[in-house]
Amino acid sequence: MKSEVWLDGLSERLASQARFLVEVDRLKTVNRGNRIADGSRRENTAEHSWHLAMFALVLREWSVEPVDIGRVVQMLLLHDLVEIECGDTPLFDVTGASTQAEREKLAADRIFRILPDDQGHKLRELWEEFEEAQTADARYAKALDRLQPIIMNHVVRGGTWTDYDVDVARERSLTQRIAQGSPVLWDMAEHIFADAIANGWLRLTAVQRDVAS
Repeated sequence: MKSEVWLDGLSERLASQARFLVEVDRLKTVNRGNRIADGSRRENTAEHSWHLAMFALVLREWSVEPVDIGRVVQMLLLHDLVEIECGDTPLFDVTGASTQAEREKLAADRIFRILPDDQGHKLRELWEEFEEAQTADARYAKALDRLQPIIMNHVVRGGTWTDYDVDVARERSLTQRIAQGSPVLWDMAEHIFADAIANGWLRLTAVQRDVAS
């Protein structure tokens, strides 16, 4: 166990908060499937969370419902902390997805427990609100979480679409919840899909190919 001498003399509350902040630094080591915009490497989950917070600030006007942008940003900064324990589960990983919810719940139990009880409980509630996606804030946050990889896959000319040989029907089925948070951003996603198909980065289904031919 790492030495915690540096925490000596701090109140129990402040020491717990400091431990949590050091623990979440591990998110910088969790690599995701998506590449950064220049295509040189895959993004890590800390970068993904920061990027989503920027999406929330910049695209706020396109939310279908009024949102509390402060709560949305908090959700986006918190939503993937569980990957410290679980690692990233790519959207197209069917096997990983079957156990994802349970693995992430156990990870949340441990991570938020590091904080003082009142603070850990509050942040855990925000994490659960995001997961359940039953509020306007959470629906908008979820929409952005689906939109960001779409944009990045297009920018790098395929990305995880080509990695997993994804067809457009599968992509739509996994990302259509964007429309619940913002029909405008879903229209944007559809525009990106069409261009990705035209460029060969996203496949048509067999039926669509037959119709097109």
